[in-house]
Amino acid sequence: MANAEIVSIGSELLLGQIVDTNAAWMAQRLTSVGVNLFHKTIVGDNHERMGAAIAQALDRSDVVITGGGIGPTQDDITRDVIAEVTGRKLSLHPDLLSDIERRFRSRGFIMTKNNERQAYIPEGAIPVHNPNGTAPSFVVEDERGVVIALPGVPFEMKWLFDNEVVPYLQKRFDLSDVITYRVLKVADMGESAVDERIGHLIASSSNPTVGVLAHPGQVDVRIAAKASDETEAAKLIAPVEAEVRELLGSRVFAIDEESMEDTVGSLLSRSNKTIAVYEDLTGGLVTGRMLDASHEHVVTGIIGNDITAIQRLLAHSSAPERSEELLSDTGEEALTAEIARAIRLQAGADLGLALHGVQDPDDTALNLGKGRTVITITDGNAFRSRIYESAGRGIPDRTRMSINAVELVRMALTEGFG
Repeated sequence: MANAEIVSIGSELLLGQIVDTNAAWMAQRLTSVGVNLFHKTIVGDNHERMGAAIAQALDRSDVVITGGGIGPTQDDITRDVIAEVTGRKLSLHPDLLSDIERRFRSRGFIMTKNNERQAYIPEGAIPVHNPNGTAPSFVVEDERGVVIALPGVPFEMKWLFDNEVVPYLQKRFDLSDVITYRVLKVADMGESAVDERIGHLIASSSNPTVGVLAHPGQVDVRIAAKASDETEAAKLIAPVEAEVRELLGSRVFAIDEESMEDTVGSLLSRSNKTIAVYEDLTGGLVTGRMLDASHEHVVTGIIGNDITAIQRLLAHSSAPERSEELLSDTGEEALTAEIARAIRLQAGADLGLALHGVQDPDDTALNLGKGRTVITITDGNAFRSRIYESAGRGIPDRTRMSINAVELVRMALTEGFG
């Protein structure tokens, strides 16, 4: 199996002006065709540092893929650096030049002189025509390994990668194995809790391997298998997936590209139930997720920002005389339950969902802010709640709680309100 390294080129990447999504995309593609990716490097438009990065990559990897720096401008020096690192001169490739000129003519433009630079590639390199842009790609087969130069424009890079790079790698390195993933998505359980249950699988796994990746409000369990084809890989994954599901139970809400919204949307459609939402601390994220889940089943969404919004909502409940008592003499759990009941009644929905948070006014943390958040769902007869000893308006907190709220809807629709 070949080992690869990606060298992303561009000072704008180091400055944070552009996020390197190209490397992430290529990493997934390399894995899918059975190529190991052990290193990713970002380097600015500096001749010396680019040369050092590419030389180091060649010393430790079979395949080096550079991204960017093969355009027509003076700071596009990738081709120059690759030629230097591999001990070659740049030479004009007539076919590439003709291709570039043809592309300009077809668009009604006259090619400027600087575009000729794109037709110069290292001597002996394999030219790769780029039908989607003016920057040709090329492959240099060095005694240390292979260097593949790709453009930085995403749609050009992706087409070249799928249609030129993958077939080349499969032939050059006789790639026969594929790596297939199954991702189990887990809600309302932290990374450490997941690890406590399946840690022994992570520690002892070889093929398939098991790993976890935490997000706010969600943990992904990745099961990856290497085999001769996807069917054989799936056979390796199946028993491990079954064991993970047994250990994590109903906390697994979706697989692979499915989202929490996809799952809840299907449940709402099957049950044909409508829902109304009240939220304050999350500022509309819960309503947005529920609309993404099933726009037709969300009757209304209210975003409250102070006690006045709760007072107005409770006035629509069946016991408005209890409003002052609820606001002053009861805890957040009883109040949130009444809010859920009131929003359901006001909207005429089958279900009422309420998220009410009380922050610690002295805490400015953006993640796991101090306080209390209560989430409650009701069908008018019974209630199901979750209480979290944190509350905050930072993006991680709001994201986590909004996912927890949609997860509570999922649990109510699958397990009821008991």
